[in-house]
Amino acid sequence: MSRRWSAAGLIDLVLDDGSFQSWDQPVDIRDHSEGYQEELRRAAARAGTDESVLTGRGLVRGRPVAVVVNEFAFLGGSIGMAAAERIVSAVRRATLEGLPLLATTASGGTRMQEGTPAFFQMAEISRAVMAHRAAGLAYLVHLRHPTTGGVYASWGSLGHVTVAEPGALVGFLGPKVYEALEGFPFPEGVQRAENLAEKGVIDAVVATEDLPALIDLILAVLVDPAVPPSLPLRAPGGGTQLPVWDAVALTRDAQRLGVRDLLRYGARGTLALNGTEEGEQDAAVLVTLTRLDGQPCVLVGQDRRQQAPLGAAALREARRGMRLAEELGLPLVTVIDTPGAELSVAAEEGAVAGEIARCIAALSTMTVPTVSVILGQGCGGGALALLPAQVVVATENAWLSPLPPEGASVIRYGDLSHAAEMAESQGIGSAALMEAGIVHRVVPELAEDDPESLSIAVAATVAHELALLAGGPLAG
Repeated sequence: MSRRWSAAGLIDLVLDDGSFQSWDQPVDIRDHSEGYQEELRRAAARAGTDESVLTGRGLVRGRPVAVVVNEFAFLGGSIGMAAAERIVSAVRRATLEGLPLLATTASGGTRMQEGTPAFFQMAEISRAVMAHRAAGLAYLVHLRHPTTGGVYASWGSLGHVTVAEPGALVGFLGPKVYEALEGFPFPEGVQRAENLAEKGVIDAVVATEDLPALIDLILAVLVDPAVPPSLPLRAPGGGTQLPVWDAVALTRDAQRLGVRDLLRYGARGTLALNGTEEGEQDAAVLVTLTRLDGQPCVLVGQDRRQQAPLGAAALREARRGMRLAEELGLPLVTVIDTPGAELSVAAEEGAVAGEIARCIAALSTMTVPTVSVILGQGCGGGALALLPAQVVVATENAWLSPLPPEGASVIRYGDLSHAAEMAESQGIGSAALMEAGIVHRVVPELAEDDPESLSIAVAATVAHELALLAGGPLAG
């Protein structure tokens, strides 16, 4: 377990020196009973704060941000009416001032001394948070040890990006309450931050000391303007386009570039998100915040390293990325490189067909700039789910087909021997896709290409198209 940070200590850690401006007004406790007033005075003396939250604004490496910080030493970070009103006021002010908002929690939930009225305030805080998000402003959540109850079940679970400190107890029902109610302890480890990250409930476990660097990384994508693309564009033609069946074999080769190469060589400041936020995680899809050759974007990519068909959870992760881009007003880049959608009982019962449809519907109706990249294999519904962007880019030897050519051969001829013929006749190669109007730009592939050089060429083309769609500046 990492050290327990006070609210004041966290503010000093995360915000630039001398930049914090408090938004808090003094708390009036005179309407409470004498006994509760005395309890509040003792809590204030112990915690060094007048309530269980501190709010205000400051700078994180020069960028303005609003903060809401729990103080656990004040009655276990519990939220009463005064604390709730303070949070709602801060969230609304952050929205009015157009500031990204960081909430860092450490709380047992609703303050029992104030009962149902305080309990209901979790909904009011959530309402303010969702209005903040609806304004296109970032909401970032940092869960500290412990975060339970109403706080976790409301504003602690509404972040665009959510991380927790190592070893933090994070859960809906506190383990002591569970044991008292059920007569036996809660299973060990279920409510630990590491387990929640593994299950796709939160994005990552991050040491509190690393929080300033993480916020800086996120805000660099969300706040900093795009810069003109600088990577060299390849002129049309001059590539080495293989016969279609040879191209299929090339894209299946283990040494072929993948989305991780694109991020490694063509992007900077990448933050990988994790899971659906709903208890699912599938490594076949990556969802990232990044800057692709200077263009901030959400990048959703099918990871060829897994060589696994896309299941429903992977597609739900992809939709999370689409929602994130649309809500934050960021361009979306989708990277297609898949052997297809999962064909199994689990996939059928997990609504894989519906998830393909919902991805298509979401992507085809987005209002932010969108670019899809067919990087290698583009097979079946798994590829179609990430395809219908405003601009579709393909590498020269990439392909798109309703089934693997072998499957098409079986359907058409009853055997595998006509796969090469089917690949040619179905028009799955990049030249045929461009002629059909499905692909708008083809990135030439050179005989001497390796994953680095081709990744740079793809990144240059995608960044150029993003800049054009956004009406931003172009190099040269």
